[in-house]
Amino acid sequence: MKVDFCIGWRTLKYEWFFLRGYTSEAELRKSLAEFVEFFNKERIHQGLDYRTPDEVYEAGLFNGCNYTNEQAA
Repeated sequence: MKVDFCIGWRTLKYEWFFLRGYTSEAELRKSLAEFVEFFNKERIHQGLDYRTPDEVYEAGLFNGCNYTNEQAA
């Protein structure tokens, strides 16, 4: 599982963690993996011009935790 530490921690906490009642560590780990998958592949981001992080990365526009709006050559 690839983990992008630039993900929105607020999103993780408020949309995923606090709204679910985990009963085991295994359940929490499974849910976190689902979150990373959803956040990177499905959830569009206003700060990324309404793209997913994977779309930005694949287009070559990702530079660490910085995003450039320039089109890849």
